This record gives sequence, C-alpha cells and structure tokens, in this order.
Amino acid sequence: MKHESSVLRLKTIEGHVKGVTRMVENGEYCIDVIRQIQAVQAALNKVTTQILDEHLNSCVITAIRGDDPQERERVLKEIAEIYEHAGKL
Repeated sequence: MKHESSVLRLKTIEGHVKGVTRMVENGEYCIDVIRQIQAVQAALNKVTTQILDEHLNSCVITAIRGDDPQERERVLKEIAEIYEHAGKL
C-alpha cells in the first residue's frame, strides 16, 4: 500500500485526539490539554510532509516529465495553492 505508513500514523493520531477529548471532558489542566493538542498538530504536520513528499516524488515528477503542458501547469498550481493555504492557517 502506497500510504501505509501515513495510515498508521493517522490511526495513532486518532487515538491521541480521543485522549485529548477525554482530557477536556475530565476537566484536565488547560496547559496539559494545550500541550497534547500541540503534539497532535505536530504529528499531523509530519503526516502532511510525508504525503506531500510522496506526491512530489510521484505525481508531480510524472507530470513534469510528461508531454502535456496543461498537466504540468495543473500540478504546479496545486502545490502553490497548498502552500498559499498553509500560510493562511
């Protein structure tokens, strides 16, 4: 499976998020909750980087090496949009 490692990471993150939910439900100390949320965000960022790297090294390279200029332009525009959106978060 192409994204097996990413799927495993996401399942781990899912469990972590459930743990954070329990912390909030149990009225845990706010700073502890925030630290756990930051850990989840960092883990999601790692998965994002991993999937983006896979995309760049497969889909984007294929499009750039291909003969269709519109496809090259499309994949490059997608990457630019991803970074533009990330800057707004």
